[in-house]
Amino acid sequence: MAKKQIPLRLSEKLYNEIAAWAEDDFRSVNGQIEYLLTECVRQRKKNGGYVSDHLDEPPDLDIS
Repeated sequence: MAKKQIPLRLSEKLYNEIAAWAEDDFRSVNGQIEYLLTECVRQRKKNGGYVSDHLDEPPDLDIS
């Protein structure tokens, strides 16, 4: 599957935050952005809503 290239403009602050997050997750900045977008789309399809403000936190698994 071919990937589309798109121009993307980010504020320096947002870029730096994503770059730090990518480093923590051992990804490139591009890989981190693709991962985040993929997770957002997956969550939206799953529950028809928007992604939590806590995307970087593991889900709370209620094992009762």
